[in-house]
Amino acid sequence: MKKKISIVVPCFNEEANIETTYKKIELILKKLLSYDFEYIIVDNGSTDKTKEIIKRLIKRDKRIKGIFLSRNFGPEASAAACYKFAIGDAVIALPADLQDPPELILKFVKKWEQGYDVVIGIYNKTEDDLFTKFLRKFFYFFFKKISNIDVPVNASGVGLLDRKVVDALNSLPEKYRFFRGLRAWIGFKTATVNYERRKRQRGVSSYNLINYFKHAERGIFGFSYLIMDMMFYFGMGISLISLLFLVVKFSLYSLIIFIGSILLLSISIIGKYIQVIVEETKDRPMYIVEETVNYKK
Repeated sequence: MKKKISIVVPCFNEEANIETTYKKIELILKKLLSYDFEYIIVDNGSTDKTKEIIKRLIKRDKRIKGIFLSRNFGPEASAAACYKFAIGDAVIALPADLQDPPELILKFVKKWEQGYDVVIGIYNKTEDDLFTKFLRKFFYFFFKKISNIDVPVNASGVGLLDRKVVDALNSLPEKYRFFRGLRAWIGFKTATVNYERRKRQRGVSSYNLINYFKHAERGIFGFSYLIMDMMFYFGMGISLISLLFLVVKFSLYSLIIFIGSILLLSISIIGKYIQVIVEETKDRPMYIVEETVNYKK
């Protein structure tokens, strides 16, 4: 009996790309005749014609399952839905914008056949501006220093997960997710595949600088308590500095500004951790499915 591989495709407003993405993937899958395939296409509340195009594709290819969320719940929720609905022995994630070449599928499967449970796509080059590249590299450097897990610099969400890894990922109850961090935290035998990330050819990306910062927050506050520890030691240091100010009679005004700034920063950081706790204790689902097409439990 052939093993099945799930190709999961998260998308949002990709009417210009979704059909082309499907056709390009199909050309690649013809080189992997020893496997069965299914498509899980998750539409994250698109407002264009993406949903209609997905339904047209399903009529042509019954291997395609359409999962339509009730609104845009963000990229982490879309990724979670992809892995939740996939049933394959391995799951390959490939977004619909064609920035990550479908040819990667062959390389991912080859690594899987060699015994790797997790295969991560690492992009060496991107078309992003220098500021965005700097922020990304700085984040991964900083994240590696403050967390207890190792996420490779320029690690993408594109890759392959073995069935047991997907099951482990789906079993995690947390809602405030940083997928790249969770993928590393789970463990298992891991390989990487380097590639050049392409420039988007059609459509407009919905991801902006604010989204990058929010994504970084998920990683920092979801995987590290080092900042809280640092605030504790800062507090001790401020107490000593305060005594010094009193002894040598520095400006009281300067002392108040200094201490107030540190306190404001500390409270803000604590607030972020409280935000994570609140999100988890609400126990709301990460996403709501409005409709499924051609999917049977």
